[in-house]
Parts: sequence; C-alpha cells; structure tokens
Amino acid sequence: MIITDGDADRLGIGDENGVFVDQLRVFALLAYYLLEVLGERGPIVKTLSTTNMLKKLADIYNIPVYETGVGFKYVAPKMIEVHAMIGGEESGGYAFHGHVPERDGILAGLYILDMMVQLKRKPSRLIDLLFSKIGKHYYDRIDSVFDGDKSERATLIEKSNPDYIGGLKVTGFDKTDGYRYNLEDGGWMLIRFSGTEPIIRVYTETMHEDKVQRILLDGLNIAGLK
Repeated sequence: MIITDGDADRLGIGDENGVFVDQLRVFALLAYYLLEVLGERGPIVKTLSTTNMLKKLADIYNIPVYETGVGFKYVAPKMIEVHAMIGGEESGGYAFHGHVPERDGILAGLYILDMMVQLKRKPSRLIDLLFSKIGKHYYDRIDSVFDGDKSERATLIEKSNPDYIGGLKVTGFDKTDGYRYNLEDGGWMLIRFSGTEPIIRVYTETMHEDKVQRILLDGLNIAGLK
C-alpha cells in the first residue's frame, strides 16, 4: 500500500497485512534500495529527528552521512552542497540525486515498489531483510500541548541533565535543533518545540521495543509535561 499526502511530496507505506510502516523504516529501506539493489554510492543527508539506521548502512557501504536541522529548508541545500544520493526527514519526505532536491512521494513510492519486485519480497519481508543487516529499531512520537512561556520551559529542559532515559544511559546531548539525548544503545530521544503552535514534540528511536514508551514518558517529564 502506497500512501501520499495531498500534494504527493511525502510517502507512507502499509505492509501486506495493513500495518503502517513508519517513516524512519521507509527512509532506511529507500537508502538500502539505492545502495544494494541499484548499486549507487553517495552521501546521505538526514535531519536529526530521523533514523540512525542510516548511519549503520553508511558504515556498511562506506559512505558519509550529514545531519541537519529539521525541515527540507536545511536538507535540500545540504544535498546540493555534498551531491547527496538521498536526503530525507522524519515526516516522510525523501529526495533523490538526479532529480530535484525536494520531496517527491511518487518517486519514493515507485522505488519501494521496484524494491519489492527486484528482491521478490513483500513489505514485511523487506523490513526483516533490513533488520537482518542492522538490527531491529523502534520509533514513536508524542505531540503534547503546553501552557506558559516557551523560554521558561526551554530552560527547564536544559537544566534537567538526566543520566538515564528510559533506563538507558545518556551518552551525548545535541542542541542543533531542539534537545536530543543520545542513548547507549545507539538510539536517541528528541524534544522539540513546534514552530507554529504551542506544542512540544517528543520523539524516540531505540533498539529496545519495550523501552519506547518509557523513553517518551521520561521525555515528557523532562519537558515538565507529566
């Protein structure tokens, strides 16, 4: 099942059982398709809110990964600068070299369909193949309305300095765009303010399925929302 938004610049897919495949997994599948099926090589550009699976693929295929702030206003210029093979973001927008450096859900969908044909696998089996190469990854996100002053809440987040999130040790902290905590399993938790409405977004990617909700809850606590 191929799903696009109204102007078809973003892609979602559902597997043969009607289960939604999240955008991070789609991004990793598209990168794997270009690298393994088409044999292409080139840099990957990703926003900091999307998957670290791309870094694992990059290590396997010996290519660079460049990370940007959230939004294609950052992704597109970086793609042009480094002559990227693929660029994308957490919201389901992906762009490809040899095409315009902008999101194209139709082309991304065609690539997924061709991947299914070339590898003779249904979507769930493509995920299995991907995970056999780089391990299982799990993602979720919570959007929460907040009251009060944004700067005061930002100060609260910056002062939190947690040693553990969701039972996983914090190994790094990044303020490039929001507040991202790198975790010992190679995953991360990100807290970001919406730029248009009083909403805080808490995202996570981890290799531990049973820790996803714990990590998100800790993120809400850090932001003073629980």
